[in-house]
Amino acid sequence: MFIVLFRTIILYLIVVLSMRLMGKKQIGEMEPFELVIAIMISELASLPMQDTRISIIRGIIPILTLLFLQTIFAMLQLKSEKFRLLLSGKPNLLIDKGKLNLKELKNEKFNLNDLLEELRLQGYYNLSDIEYAILETSGKISVIPKTNTEPATKEDMKIQFTQEALPITLVLDGKVNTENLKMIHKNSKWLKDMMKKNNIHSAEKILIAMLDSKGKFFYQLKN
Repeated sequence: MFIVLFRTIILYLIVVLSMRLMGKKQIGEMEPFELVIAIMISELASLPMQDTRISIIRGIIPILTLLFLQTIFAMLQLKSEKFRLLLSGKPNLLIDKGKLNLKELKNEKFNLNDLLEELRLQGYYNLSDIEYAILETSGKISVIPKTNTEPATKEDMKIQFTQEALPITLVLDGKVNTENLKMIHKNSKWLKDMMKKNNIHSAEKILIAMLDSKGKFFYQLKN
C-alpha cells in the first residue's frame, strides 16, 4: 500500500510540474497539439499508479519526453509561421462581412446551432448585428460587431471619467498584508486610521479589507 502511495505522489508531482512548465493556458484555450500532449501525460501517469508491475521510470521517461517535445514545438512556433500553421492551423471566418460562410462552417464541422449558441453566450442575439465571427485556433469564437451596433463609450459621449485600478487586498482573515500596503505607498498607521474611522478596533476582527478599483476602503468583519 505504501509503495502505491509513494508512486502516486511522485507521479502527481511530475504531472503538475509538467503542466506548469507547459504554461498557464486553460484546457479550452489549448492548441490541438497541446491538448493531445496533456491527455497523453495524464494517461502515462495513470498506468504506473494502477499497476505496480510497471516500473515508475517507464512512466516518468515518456512524460519528460512529451514535455521536451512540447517545449521544442512551442519554440518552433515562435520562430516559424509555416510550422505554426502546420501544427495549429489558422483562424477561420465563420461570418464574413455580415454573411454566414457556409464553406468554412462545413469544413470545421460547426453547425448553425453551435454558432448561434456561442454568439448568445457573448451577448449577441442577432446575426444582423455581426460583421465578422472568427473561429480561433483554440476553438473559441471572436466577434467583431457592426460599427453602428457597438455600444457608445464614455469617451464617445464626452463623459468625464477616471481610470479604475486593480483592487488591492490589505487584510485577509485578520492578517495584514504589508507588501500590498507598500505597493500603494501606505503604512500601518494609515491602515489603523482607516480602521478607526470605521470603528474597527483590531485587524483580527476583519475577514477582508481592501482598496477597491475606485480607491475606496471596503471591509467586512468576520462576524
